Amino acid sequence: MIIERAYAHIASYDENAWPWSVPCVRGLMDDGVRFTAPVTFVVGENGSGKSTLVEALAEGFGLDSWGGSHDWRYASPRAKSVLGERIRFDAAARGRRMLGSWSARKGFFLRAETAMDALDREGLAPDSVSHGEGFLAAFRGKFLEPGLYVLDEPEAALSFGSCLELLGHFDQLAKQGAQVICATHSPLLTALPGADIIEVGDHGMRRVAWQDLALVDHWRRYLADPHAYLRHILG
Repeated sequence: MIIERAYAHIASYDENAWPWSVPCVRGLMDDGVRFTAPVTFVVGENGSGKSTLVEALAEGFGLDSWGGSHDWRYASPRAKSVLGERIRFDAAARGRRMLGSWSARKGFFLRAETAMDALDREGLAPDSVSHGEGFLAAFRGKFLEPGLYVLDEPEAALSFGSCLELLGHFDQLAKQGAQVICATHSPLLTALPGADIIEVGDHGMRRVAWQDLALVDHWRRYLADPHAYLRHILG
């Protein structure tokens, strides 16, 4: 692992203003968030703040919010977010040198909305492949060494089989001493053995076992009886 804890402090803030109005952000400000496994999944409904959280963690580490490896600073036309510029880390033993030296840092931030632009800058020629294949090219060509890998809903472009391949990459990265933080809606990804799962929502942040996740329960129920859900939304 690279980092054991992330936190942010600010003397005062308006709890009604974004991003401080987001419960998981307030939890980060109050208590920080601890990482207890090489792979951490952040799950929650749309609007719960999971993307805001992982983007800030990526920015705090020095990764461009637009996406890409640590070698690229900064392609994004926007400045760091107000949360990202305040993020600080407590290093794990393996991460002390990396956090102590900018040149020693390694990592990648992959976000669905800007992935094609980021992959183009990385020389992965996304115009010649599908969206999903571009993602897989990043996993195969850039997710290779100890570092911090942050992903925001990578399953958006991936098939079932490709998600399984991604899980294999996560497992290998963990075994090599890297750390992965991934925001996701996927019950497939979150099933990775040994991964930590943090659920964000109105409650803030809490750790949840895979089998107790709301998204897992909903998928089970839907696949068992789609009509039970569809009858409420189809005319």
